This record gives sequence, structure tokens and C-alpha cells, in this order.
Amino acid sequence: SWSTAEYIRIYPTAIKIRRGHTTGPSLNNDKLYKFTYSAEVYVDQVKASLQKSAGYRISSGVDVSLLWRNPENDDDQLIKIAIRDVQVENVNERPADKNIFKGKSTEKIIRKEYLEALQRPIVLEVVRGKVKNFYSYENEPGFTQNIKRGLASLFQLQLHSGTVREVDISGNCNTTYHVRQDQVTKVKALDSCEIEKQGFTSHNKILDVTTKATSATIYVLEDSFIKSVKAEENYVLLLNSRRKTGAKIVSKQRLELKSVEAGPGLIAAKQVASVIKTLDSSYVAMTLVAEPVKSECKKCPSLSEHWKSIREHLHPDKLSKAEAARSFLSFIQNIRKATKEEILQIIRSEKKELLPQVVDAVTSAQTPESLEAILEFLDFKDASTSILQERFLYACGFASHPSENLLKSLTATFKGDIANEEMRETLVIVMGALIRKLCEREGCKLPAVVEAKRLILSRLEKAKKDDNVRMYLLALKNALLPEAIPLLLKYAESGEGPISNLAATALQRYDPSLLTKEVKETMNRIYHQNRQVHEKTVRTTAAAIILNSNPSYMEVKNILLSIGELPLEMNKYMLSMIQDILNFEMPSSKTVRQVLKDMRVHNYDRFAKMGSSSAYSGYVTRGPDVSSTYSLDILYSGSGILRRSNVNIHVFDRNAELHASQVVIEAQGLESIIAATPDEGEENLDSFAGMSAILFDVQLRPVTFFQGYGDLMSKMLSATGDPISVVKGLILLTDHSQEIQLQSGPRASTEFLGGLAIDISGGMEFSLWYRESKTNVKNRIAMFIAGNIEVDSFFMKTGMETTLEVETALDFISTVQFSQYPFLVCMQMDKVESPFRRYVTKYESLPSGRRYTAKRGKAELLAGNEFPLHQENSNMCRKVFGAKSDSSSSWF
Repeated sequence: SWSTAEYIRIYPTAIKIRRGHTTGPSLNNDKLYKFTYSAEVYVDQVKASLQKSAGYRISSGVDVSLLWRNPENDDDQLIKIAIRDVQVENVNERPADKNIFKGKSTEKIIRKEYLEALQRPIVLEVVRGKVKNFYSYENEPGFTQNIKRGLASLFQLQLHSGTVREVDISGNCNTTYHVRQDQVTKVKALDSCEIEKQGFTSHNKILDVTTKATSATIYVLEDSFIKSVKAEENYVLLLNSRRKTGAKIVSKQRLELKSVEAGPGLIAAKQVASVIKTLDSSYVAMTLVAEPVKSECKKCPSLSEHWKSIREHLHPDKLSKAEAARSFLSFIQNIRKATKEEILQIIRSEKKELLPQVVDAVTSAQTPESLEAILEFLDFKDASTSILQERFLYACGFASHPSENLLKSLTATFKGDIANEEMRETLVIVMGALIRKLCEREGCKLPAVVEAKRLILSRLEKAKKDDNVRMYLLALKNALLPEAIPLLLKYAESGEGPISNLAATALQRYDPSLLTKEVKETMNRIYHQNRQVHEKTVRTTAAAIILNSNPSYMEVKNILLSIGELPLEMNKYMLSMIQDILNFEMPSSKTVRQVLKDMRVHNYDRFAKMGSSSAYSGYVTRGPDVSSTYSLDILYSGSGILRRSNVNIHVFDRNAELHASQVVIEAQGLESIIAATPDEGEENLDSFAGMSAILFDVQLRPVTFFQGYGDLMSKMLSATGDPISVVKGLILLTDHSQEIQLQSGPRASTEFLGGLAIDISGGMEFSLWYRESKTNVKNRIAMFIAGNIEVDSFFMKTGMETTLEVETALDFISTVQFSQYPFLVCMQMDKVESPFRRYVTKYESLPSGRRYTAKRGKAELLAGNEFPLHQENSNMCRKVFGAKSDSSSSWF
């Protein structure tokens, strides 16, 4: 890769530009300028040397002559440009057995009709150094036309410094010129180019790809015309979550004057049109901006053929394997090229156990055809297909780039007949997630979004039944609409326990900048119970919102002063929350430290409260690109029975954050089983236990373990200890597609896909005999990410595929022994050994099937570990598992 400084050293700047009577480059009359031209393309990893890259070079001679000069304006010229002696070769030397061009003539490589089209001359009208008109033949292939546009764009320059908008093959771009004696440097801001763009990006920046692009061209001039041109364009694509995974495309052009000979004379005419007509009446004025082209795949398998080759990898028993995620992604790629009829053929003919995975893939494809197919197949009036309906809805919720039409379709479905009430609830929850995603992409005013928002807000205000209120609150917990905050405050402060808790946790998901003075005043009233008694779960959520929203000195002081006056376990929980804020250096830690200087607040009596509840945060990973944290908090009733356990994993980088997962297990009203006294405000609660999950920023429909005393007793008597599935399926995470027009003519396509095969389950075991309870949350995950970068020239394809895959599991177990007080609580968070594999494949291929491939890879086993949490927890675990302490396999 050459720099401007190096180029200046190579070409001495002794000869000054002779400006004369023109303000742009000027050709002499009756001369033929003979140039050599080459265009090179390289594709490789970001930091790799170009000497080992995949790619190709196309080289030729170029003849340039002046056809006409406007008699009234010397700055208006017609220039004829003809390509000749075309050669195609490897961009780097290859041994004979790895050279795909060996033994093939240019005509065989490019094909005769394409070569003839490429060598037909073009005519440029250049006014003051800028290409005003590009004349070529209308029926020529787009590929050859773009190569000519790439060459023609090199003849566009100005001879004074400054920044202008300029149209060339890349579009209408901001272009900056630096002129120094006989040298002109042209820098094009590729991110400013206005050109028809194709593709899409992932919803969350952490899951997306960053593209950086640069373009610089250096001209050396002699006798008012071009002596040489050296242009280089670079595209770098980086996976935000792992910047080692990425690719670069380098496009280079070189044009060098070899000789000046006697050439054709000028054509005498007053108008450009008459000159063009004299030359060839078939010439047509065209835009210099590249036209979109793509070669068709002639040997690609049909959708049904592809499905047959991968279907065994998507069997339910194999969903925790990376091969399942890989097959899922390749299936999505093929669905995106398929018709509605082809998609329906597979859905209607597939067996029951594989259909949920097919639904995941078809929905994740997010094309108009795939949406039409799945909506035609699914019947929400039929309760027997609720599993498929749920998989469809969750795939909609996780959509990487949802369309307005998707939300419109779901709203129409919601207004229709739905046999299964749980699907009705899931549907409106997912609508909330789509509203947020569309609003974040400046689509809040789209008609479908306005209609869905109106429907959810108006129906919540009219809802009478608790189940309906809960359903719309869950939708708002996903939508995070600023206009919904007053409604959420109303339900948080005056609703029944579970409703109040749900509204408070919805407010907890908002960005702190949206939480107004009114929100903080309400949260303070709830925490301090100024108007009515609230459950511990609601009060602790209110405290968390206050402490996470830039709290004032007095707000923090009042919370700290309340410790000691709270129910026993809530005292311990709040202390643990404050200590976690300090230990983890959270934003409010500075204010907390200021308050703790007051000895009335910071004293032994307050900070030595007994109990087993806790809140703790730590790092899962800390990396140069992204880091991930976990938080575990667990709240008990005074009798030792679990009220809430909450496991969160957040992923973040310098600019963005992703709530990767949250699993909350809640229980209430279980004190009667062990003849214990309920805490204040919780005397009349029904027996209940359930689980709620957030996955990749999407709140899922909560799952109920049991509801009511009778249900509890029957579940206890028939309990198997088997976990209940919260979510199982295939999720498309990274979804980046981008078409890049290279200034040398070819078009590059870049695609990064990341898929997740996931199985999250949870369970709660309860033993009266041993006076022990256990909650278990299991996360089984397999991830596969593939990046494919391909430059498509009509005569060959060159590119690179980079992949990485990992299989892992994360378990959270909490064991409680409540035969004594303070009761013993042991929390365990384990990550198993994880196989991690990454591969890079570079290739060059011809339509005939001849192909060069270079593949490198690395496989390793990432060590498993048990997260240490805090010392108090370690001490408790030793007591709980005292009988097992001699075992060498025990971390404790």
C-alpha cells in the first residue's frame, strides 16, 4: 500500500502545471496518447499482507485522443478512450497448479462478446476537468460498462485546491483536491457518496459490522495533461463484537502515459450532438454512476435440495451444536433467494419435529416472500399449532431489520381470532419489541407503528382484568415508549403486587435520561411507602431505579437511613446492593461514598445486619472490543423462602450496550407450607412461582410453574425435578449485508451472519422433608458467525469467508436450607469447557468451475470455570455442601 509521501518522492515535482487557457487538463490537437492501464483487486484479512491475498489483475493498453474542442469554450472537450490488448492474470504469483488462468487466453476467460464490448471506445465530454457526459453503447453488458466508467472517472480532476460535490462511478461524492505544482491529490469521502444502496444492518451495534472506507488518487501532470495516475480504494469491515474477525477489500488502478503519437484530426462542428452523430449514431449519453449488476448462479442448488442436505443438523436433539447454527444461517441465505411457493413447499411437507426450526429460519429471512409464506401457513385460529405460532412470533421479536409490513401483519393478526390466549399475549409482547426497533430506526411515525402504539396504549387504559393489564404492560416493557411512562407510573404505584412489580421493572428498562423528576418522586414514594404498603420486590426495584438514575445526595442518604427499619431480608438485600454499587464502581458510587462520610449513616449497627439475600455483579469477560458482565441478586422472605432470583448478562463496548439475557424466578405466598409468618404487605398473596426472561433486549412471555395452593401441592407431589423450557430455538443475531461499488468497476458484496442455537430452561425444587429449596437456570448455547466477502467481476469471482463457532453452557444454581436462621444460601454460576473454532478461506474461481482455495484454521478448548461471586457466598456454600468438602472436584 503506497502513501502520498512515497508517491511524491517517486515523481519529482519540477514541472509546473501549465494552466494556459484551460482550467482543467487539456489534450493537444491531432495527437494520440497511449497509456498502459491496470486495475487490481485484493481480498484478505484486515492485517494480512497483500502479497498473500486472493484477487486478480486486469491490464490493457488505453488510447486517448481529442475529437472536438468547443470553438467558443476551450474548456469544453470531447475525448475518445479505447481499451485494447486486454490481459487477465493473478494479482500475486501462483504456482502453475494453483493458477486458475493457466492455459486460458483472455478471450476464453472473459468470453468473446464481453471482450468485444470492453474494447468498444467510449467518448467523454469534459468541461473544466469534469466529465459532463459519458457516451457508450446502450445494449452493452453492465459489467463491461462499469469497467469503462471506472477508467473514465480517472480522467476527471480539477487544477485548484478545494472540496466539491462530484459525480463519478462511486456516485455523487464529497471530493477534496490538493494541488501542488505538477501533482494533484484527489481524496474522495466514500461515506458521503449518494448511490443506490442495497443491504441492511443488524439492529444492535454490538452485533453489527463497522465499515471504514478510504479513496485517494494521485495525478502527475505534464504539458497540461495526465502523465500518470495512481488510485487506491480501501474497504475494511470489522465485526464489532470481535474485531479480529474482519476483512478488507483493496482496489488499485494505475494509468501511465507511454507515448504520444500523431493522431486523428479534430471534427469540425459547433455542437456536441453533431459530433457524436458523426462518430456513431448508436452512442447514448449515460450516467457516470455505476449501474447495479450481479451475475446469476447457474449451478446453485434449489431451496429443497439445500434443505435436504442440512435438515438432519436441525433435529431438536442437535440444537446445542454449532453445526445447527451453521445450517440455520445457510438455510436463511437460500430462503432469501426463494419464491413464496418454494418456501411453502418445504413448510407443508416437513415432519413435526423439524417444523419449528423451519419456522425459525423462514421468519428470520425477513423477505416479503418468506413473510407471505409463513402467514399463509400459520393459522392462529388453530390451537394445536401453538408451538409453531410461538416460534414464529419470537423470531419476529428478534428480527434484525424488521419492516413496517411485518408489524402491520402482526397487528392485523392480533385484531383477528386467536384460539390460544398465551399466543395472544405473546403476539402483543412481540409487537412491543417491533415498535421499539422501528422507532430506533426513525420509523416512529410510520402508519403501522402509530397504529400499534395507539392500540396497546388505548387497550391498556381500558383493561379491567389483571391478565389483560399484564399483557399490555409486557408489551410496553418491550416498546419503551416515552409517552407510556405516565401509565407505567400509575400501575407501579397503585396496582396490585404483581402488576405493580411488572410496571416498575418496565420503567427499570428505560434509559435513565428519560426518567423525569416525576418518575424519581414516584419511585421514592414507593420505596419509602409514603402512600401505601408495597411488596419487597416492588420496593427494591424502585430503589434500583433511583440509584441508577443519577440520584441526588438526599435520595441516597434517605435510602441508606432506611436500612435497619426494613424487613430483615430486605435490610440485607439493600446493604448488598449498596456494596455492589461501590465494588463495581457504578455511576452512583461517587454520591454513595459522599453520603457514607456521615457517621449517622455509616455505622456498625446499620452495616452489620444479618440475612441471606444478596446482590452481586462481576465480569464474565473483559476484552479489547467488548466486555460482558453478570449480575446475580437474590431476595428472600423473612421465613427463608425465595421471593426473587435475578440473573442478568449485559454485553457492552464503548458506544453500545446489549441486554443479552435475564432470567428471573419469582415466588410468593409459600409461607403457609412451613407454617411461617409472611412479611409486612405480603399476608394475602396467592401461592405462585414462575419465571420471566429477557433475551437480546426482548422480553419474552413469562412462564408459570404453579398458581394457587392446590396447583402447588399437586406439582410438589408429582414433581420430577425436570426443568421447564423458557425458550428454545434458533436466533439470527448478526445480519449485515452490503453491496460495495468499487471505483475500478467491479461490485463487491459483503455478508456477515451470526446465528445462535439456544435452550434456556429453569426449575424450582422444594423439599419439606429436608427443608431445602433449589432453583436452577440452565443456558445451553451454540453460536456460529460467518463473514463472506466476494468481488464479482463478470469473468471471475474472488473472495474470502471467515467463520467462528463456539458451544458453551452457563448454569446458575441457588440452594437454600431454611431449617435455621439465618438460613444457608449457596449460589453457583458455572461455565463449562467450550470448544472454539475459527477458519479463514480465500478463493478465486472461474465460471467454468476452475477454483483456487487457501484455508487456514485454529481450534481450541476454552477452559470452564465457576465464577467465585463473593466471599460470603463461598463461606455459605462450604456449610451447605459440608459433607462433600473432601471431594477434589468441588470448587469450595
